[in-house]
Amino acid sequence: MSENPSPDQSLETTAGDFTLLDYRLRRDGREWSVLHVGAVLTDADETRALVRKTNRLPYGVSLWPSAIALAHEIAVREAEFRGRSVLELGAGVGLPGIVAASLGARTVQTDREELALHLCRRNAERNGAAAIESRLADWAEWSETGRYDWILGADVLYGDTLHPFLRRIFESNLAPGGRVLISDPFRPGALGFLQSLEADSWRVTYSHWDVGEEAAPRPIGVFELIPPGPG
Repeated sequence: MSENPSPDQSLETTAGDFTLLDYRLRRDGREWSVLHVGAVLTDADETRALVRKTNRLPYGVSLWPSAIALAHEIAVREAEFRGRSVLELGAGVGLPGIVAASLGARTVQTDREELALHLCRRNAERNGAAAIESRLADWAEWSETGRYDWILGADVLYGDTLHPFLRRIFESNLAPGGRVLISDPFRPGALGFLQSLEADSWRVTYSHWDVGEEAAPRPIGVFELIPPGPG
């Protein structure tokens, strides 16, 4: 992976203008490039962004380690995404959905922030995936009725109050035989939600990824959720 300033690229927001950075993910001879306002790769970065709020960067269009891990997971499972339908929740800068689309998936990216979808579209065009559909959507006021082979989400389990809305989406929008792929930095609340799914006969497995600087990698779990079968 690499990350370099792109002085010629900027993002206008109500909080001011931000210089965009260029992150490149490389896997098995492929490369994807996405613009973002800054990376939140360490615990200290996250504390500054979400707790102390000393980082003025808009976190919805920052690059999070869970998105990087999820994108890697998708990239190594190309055959499982080719020709499939994909719904990405909380797309942010769009990296996982862009990887899925480039591997042949029919992808819909959703976010509740128009700024994020704007950057998603820019990033899709950069990667030759302009056919991705983007939709403004709030999980608490969800009206999407389509069914998908895959539902993706990077670090979407951060708030306990969101879990009932997400579970409803999983149950309503998965196609028969569909699966959910969620990445998370092992937050306690997220693990509790996953345990509740297991208690209701969902099958939960995961793979482990380390993201960030080699001296202090951030452990990320990519969890595959399979709903209970008939009966």
